Amino acid sequence: MPEVVVQVVRELKDRYPVTLICSCLGIPRSTYYRWEKKWEEFMMESELERLIQEICVKNHYRYGHRKVREVLRLKYGIKLNRKTVQKIMQKRNLQCRVKKKRQNWINGESKIIVPNRLNRDFTASQLNEKWVTDITYLPFGTSMLYLSTIMDLYNNEIIAYQISDRQDVQLVLKTLEMAVKERQPKQVLLHSDQGAVYTSYAFQHLAKEKGITTSMSRKGNCHDNAVIESFHSSLKAETFYSQEKQNLTNSIVKQMVQNYIYYYNQIRIQAKLNYLSPIEFRKQAA
Repeated sequence: MPEVVVQVVRELKDRYPVTLICSCLGIPRSTYYRWEKKWEEFMMESELERLIQEICVKNHYRYGHRKVREVLRLKYGIKLNRKTVQKIMQKRNLQCRVKKKRQNWINGESKIIVPNRLNRDFTASQLNEKWVTDITYLPFGTSMLYLSTIMDLYNNEIIAYQISDRQDVQLVLKTLEMAVKERQPKQVLLHSDQGAVYTSYAFQHLAKEKGITTSMSRKGNCHDNAVIESFHSSLKAETFYSQEKQNLTNSIVKQMVQNYIYYYNQIRIQAKLNYLSPIEFRKQAA
């Protein structure tokens, strides 16, 4: 077999001429060099496949081929065409798990409506300039849970979150208090949808008390708060939908969410952040 011939020649060529070894093996020297070249290409490709698989496994198959290519470039100094990475991932069945479409939920009666001051401008020039917040359902445990999060649009970092078995005003109040305690902002715009908990007097009063200017999406328009909605979609897709269906307790669901948020903030790279994680981007910009 060609690979055996290549190994034999490589072991003996320090002591004997390649031509002599090939003659003894009954093959032309040109054939050996052709086989050697193919063997080297095969070994390089196998090592590359192993490395790409390692990256995908480490990130729980959450990265598509573009992000895998950037990890190869940034951490290993390997520059590849994205189609090459995509081909290897398809060959090894390492593709990123596809997100499920988000179901729209309608909240209760409004009390205080404020203008859409964010107006889909999801960019920020500094920390604590613009925050976005939302609640999502977690129907994966023994009973329904609700996740409330606040994200800083400067680096898409989740700066506060709370999980509860009730979608009430206390859930969003605790989330906001956690964010204020963590960041102590001087002037920040906080954008939400028109859910009943956000239009409540209690939430609006707390925001005003903390010097926070509130903003709200137009009624029924999820695109006005697309970044935080996308985060919740990624969390579900990469933590729950990508796994085999299993029976989970509420405590396990909470731990899985906590683990994902840590991963998202500390490790998960984003194209918007020059392929750094939110924490890495914040530290680099400091």
